Amino acid sequence: MTTVADPTTPTQDRPAGLVRAGSATGPTHRPRRAWGEAATAAVFLAPALVVIGLFVLYPLISTGLMSLTSWDGISPERTFVGLANYVKAVHDPAFRNSMLVTVLYAAGVCVLSVGTGLGAASLLNAAFHGRSVYRTASFLPVVTSSIAAAAVWRYLFDQSGPVNAALSSVGLGSPNWLGNPHLALVSLTLLTVWKQLGLNTVLYLTALQTIPTHVYEAAQLDGATGWQRLRRITFPLLRPMTFFVVVQGLVTTFQSFDLVYQLTQGGPLGGTEVVGFLVYRTAFITGQFGYGATIAYAGFAIVFVFTWLQWRYGGRDNT
Repeated sequence: MTTVADPTTPTQDRPAGLVRAGSATGPTHRPRRAWGEAATAAVFLAPALVVIGLFVLYPLISTGLMSLTSWDGISPERTFVGLANYVKAVHDPAFRNSMLVTVLYAAGVCVLSVGTGLGAASLLNAAFHGRSVYRTASFLPVVTSSIAAAAVWRYLFDQSGPVNAALSSVGLGSPNWLGNPHLALVSLTLLTVWKQLGLNTVLYLTALQTIPTHVYEAAQLDGATGWQRLRRITFPLLRPMTFFVVVQGLVTTFQSFDLVYQLTQGGPLGGTEVVGFLVYRTAFITGQFGYGATIAYAGFAIVFVFTWLQWRYGGRDNT
């Protein structure tokens, strides 16, 4: 009959075989295994860490250091000015206008992106003939060149373009879409929402298909109406995806440049001069690379704060 050694027995009183067997898998081998696992993980993570370091951390640190200097982008010498650029930004009317325009732009894009993306995904989630064709077509704006898309929209919203021609035919007049600061911002917002519609639709469509059908069936058996099922089931379960769509829309608007450049050039009267375009104008047009870096960092800080607030108060259940 096999006997089991008492774990309380001192080591010197145990059989030699038990001592050797225990030492083979004892604590002395655990650090070696841990180091081996860490080395393996480091090998697989090294390429991603190199990419992040070169294309994320280095530009972030370099831009931060540049924002503390006065540099024209050509001279080999940079004059250290400390926080003077940030103080200048606080009192700069162009910077304050750009921040206001960007916040309004971001709010419109985020709200419309959630509504249009969820609406299109709900329609494409239903069973009908040719559904795959419509799903593919809805994604075409995403892969369309931004410059080409903005050029087409500029033609459509021109004073004598097709949009005004259609409105005039029904007696609604001919608004100056790109000549009025407020209407120009509306036009830019609609263009951005249309450009991102396909991606948001795919994201919401993926999220909708992960919701179990028996949840809706149980709610329907309990007498829940369509609005109640949407409000009590669909919206809460789609909260993680909505959080992602909002953050993505926020980042897109604060980085927007190509659509603004082609559609309105930041005008009229600064009505569409978002942060991304102001950075371009400050650095590459007026030659103030240090101040342009300051504006870019301010935009990054605002995106970071809004994202944190969204995660803290609206996305805490996402994990």
